[in-house]
Amino acid sequence: MTYNFIKWALVESTNEPKTLELYDLPYSRTDLDPSISKETLDVHYGKLAKGYVDRYNAGEGDPDFNEAGAYLHNILFAQYKKPESSNSPTGAILEFIEKHFKSFNNFVEKFEVEAMKLQGSNWIYLAKNGKIKSIPNHQTRSDIVLLIDWWEHAWFLDYGSDKKKYLANQWKIINWEIVSARVH
Repeated sequence: MTYNFIKWALVESTNEPKTLELYDLPYSRTDLDPSISKETLDVHYGKLAKGYVDRYNAGEGDPDFNEAGAYLHNILFAQYKKPESSNSPTGAILEFIEKHFKSFNNFVEKFEVEAMKLQGSNWIYLAKNGKIKSIPNHQTRSDIVLLIDWWEHAWFLDYGSDKKKYLANQWKIINWEIVSARVH
């Protein structure tokens, strides 16, 4: 029997040992520029995220850490698309944001405040209950609606120490249709 935890994350079979997969990007490695450069994607997706999958499948390192790293990166990369000058949420995710934050601008401001409180490597995300939460290190979560990687490798090559600019540019590449599907 096979089942999916998340459409693009982890497939497990009871008949075979669990293996992880890093899913193909739904865009080219140059499509997210200037929000995320090809160089950053080469490192972030091509080496780091792939490394979690490869180490897990080879039985190397901490299996829980590697599994969670693969899981989170599959969620993250699936929610991106080519940047647009006006990339605002619509539909279910807009209703969700307005219910919990009154407006998209309020949500963005609150998300930035919470993100900037984080010290060290973390993930920050919008949860299904409307709260902004963090994930220290790598851990799987079943309540992720929108996920931002707050580890240095996600932003340092493109933004140096300017994490606020990195976060501001994330909103330009979020595929709100994907995020909307996670609300339910």
